[in-house]
Amino acid sequence: MRFVEVNPRLNSKTALNYVLIQFVCVLGAALIRLRGGFQYMNNPGLCGTGFADLGSCKGVSTSEPVRPEPYEPGDISTKDLPASMEPQRESCGGGHCKRTSKSSKIGLVFTVIGLVFASTVAGLLLLFWRRSQIQKIGSSDNRLKQVCKKSAFPLISLEYSDGWDPLDKGRCGYSQEFLESFMFNLEEVERATQIFSEVNLLGKSDSSAVYRGVLRDGSAVTIKCIAKTSCKSDEGEFLKGLKILTSLRHENLVRLRGFCCSKGRGECFLIYDSLSNGSLLQYLDVKRNSGRVLDWSTRVFIIRGIAKGIDYLHRKKGSKHGIVHQNISAENVLLDAGYKALLADSGLHKLLEDDVVFSALKASAAMGYLPPEYTKTGRLTEKSDVYAFGVIVFQLLTGKRDITQLNCQSGILKDIVDENLEGMFSESEATKLRRVAVLCTHESPHLRPSMDTLMLELDDNV
Repeated sequence: MRFVEVNPRLNSKTALNYVLIQFVCVLGAALIRLRGGFQYMNNPGLCGTGFADLGSCKGVSTSEPVRPEPYEPGDISTKDLPASMEPQRESCGGGHCKRTSKSSKIGLVFTVIGLVFASTVAGLLLLFWRRSQIQKIGSSDNRLKQVCKKSAFPLISLEYSDGWDPLDKGRCGYSQEFLESFMFNLEEVERATQIFSEVNLLGKSDSSAVYRGVLRDGSAVTIKCIAKTSCKSDEGEFLKGLKILTSLRHENLVRLRGFCCSKGRGECFLIYDSLSNGSLLQYLDVKRNSGRVLDWSTRVFIIRGIAKGIDYLHRKKGSKHGIVHQNISAENVLLDAGYKALLADSGLHKLLEDDVVFSALKASAAMGYLPPEYTKTGRLTEKSDVYAFGVIVFQLLTGKRDITQLNCQSGILKDIVDENLEGMFSESEATKLRRVAVLCTHESPHLRPSMDTLMLELDDNV
């Protein structure tokens, strides 16, 4: 019996009809063979009644018309036959023998029918499973397209070509050897995140998603997935941005472990070190018994770490150009196991379209991190980072996220400092830090100190 493979491209209704036709044909052939009757012409030794071509048996009792004459002793020797070949007599009982030949054929036919039915059901299940998988893949692609179309950035309408691959060596005019040591493949990223499991999802926005993950060596990482529509449309500019990100190395910057650009998924993945104590934002507006109240020395340590990280970004040294972070906030200050502060997303704007960067700044503006001049100029400078640093200093002094309603600049110091400290802080250090924060948040960018000046101030007085 031969089965014909069903083409998976057929729709489900056509495939079902095709399989049912095969089933009916096989069943019909089996029934035709059964109608042929009991075949015995190849065994002339048989005898009995009820069949025209079958001879009558000698010495047959009228009460047992179908029983053949028994063999005489010595006609056939069975002593040397194996047990499996011994004549089976238990099929005769009460003086009547069963028609085992006909019964076995009927059993065989039903066995064949059962196998055909089981195979048909299995084939249908396999067909529907394959179609469901194809539908899942299609719906996944559709969801990706919908995310791109529903982007919160109205000016982004550019779709990359199907061959989008910024790391293709044939697409750029300079060597990419500097990037090769940072390259991950998609399989490594999928394994680290358990194929982007919802369990590992840390956060999501219109342009990106962030997952926790574990690499093969057991190290914990954070993976930022950025949609291709959010990346620089010019692949040369995108590569320059990657080069800048991979060149940033400082103890107060979150380290970029590597990246992966997937042409098939239309996403770029940035793999960063994961920090055990989360973001600074989690330590603001907390209750006294929450276990998240930072002591005074830890707050000072965090402020100094943030200042070092910003100073490194702004400083020009050798081939390194100064970089404006553009999105300094408590959420982008991460803390390691020893509460050392590290800046996240440093240089990330070099990879992103301007409208994506602008959209990300909306949250910063709501929290008061953007300087007042930005509303007039629309530009972010080093003095913009200084302003955001001053806001974070106020947040650490007060323990509050929103400082706009607080009289931080001229109020009484003990009324400003976080009450969760219960007076356990250095008044001299708190006074100097408040003065630093006031200078950093001056309305005029020209009157704000530079980060190298602030570093001297912090080293000498705090």
